Amino acid sequence: MPKENEFENDVGSQWCPGCPNFKILDAFKSAMVELKKLPHQICLVSGIGQAAKFPHYLHCNFFNGLHGRALPAAIGINAANPQLTTMVVTGDGDGYGEGGNHFLHALRRNPDITVVVHNNEIYALTKGQASPTTPAGEKRSIQSSGVQSMPLNMPAVAIIHNCGFVARGFAGDPDHLKDLLVAAVRHRGLSYIDVIQPCITWGTRPFSWYKNRIYRLDEDYDPADKSRALEKAVEGGEKIPIGVLYEDSERKVFGHRFKKSVAERPLPELDPVDAAEIKRLLQEFRPEA
Repeated sequence: MPKENEFENDVGSQWCPGCPNFKILDAFKSAMVELKKLPHQICLVSGIGQAAKFPHYLHCNFFNGLHGRALPAAIGINAANPQLTTMVVTGDGDGYGEGGNHFLHALRRNPDITVVVHNNEIYALTKGQASPTTPAGEKRSIQSSGVQSMPLNMPAVAIIHNCGFVARGFAGDPDHLKDLLVAAVRHRGLSYIDVIQPCITWGTRPFSWYKNRIYRLDEDYDPADKSRALEKAVEGGEKIPIGVLYEDSERKVFGHRFKKSVAERPLPELDPVDAAEIKRLLQEFRPEA
């Protein structure tokens, strides 16, 4: 049985003291213990940003890549070793801005990975510029006259494109977030959690503003109801729901055909492909004489 201290390392944190990211870190450790995942069974993938530093503060496998490019790397890692629990940890700028195109195509493919987005509605690492989720009209460090573009609602986009697991969490409710992480990892296919993570340094609203508006979806809520899920995804302002917004376990997982044939083993454990089989495959692409 793993313990939370097994995921700790001695890397000094560069997050601001009191940052809600620490609560997300706590929720992650608790989730991995409940899932009985050991550090060597997990691979975290990130790009660039404050959220992308998340793997640095954990003892486990991780890949820290280019800005916005975590998803392609994670899909490759999952294909190479489907026995790993592969998770992308990103921010709204890294994941929805530079990485937005990759996110859209991940929705189409449905790889068996979990994506956790720390959404603080700004680029926190570079001192508070507007991100794809910054509210229109809000004045930021560069957008001194107010943001002109409308904010992106990625949970709604994910639901429209039939992402199998779409949830919204809150860094101020780590116990609830832990439960969402456990459910996301257990889901077969693409799991996605948008985590409301107010920035205490560059944000324009106090933490209390979110706590007064956020509420948990009740037990009567049906995440299989797509229309209702969309209603909840776009609900905001005075009421902000958190929980599993949408869930559908019927979609086929990306690569299920070839993975099934090799019993989902890591690439180094696979038998060499027969030369005759390679020749047969190549023949399919050769024009008939």
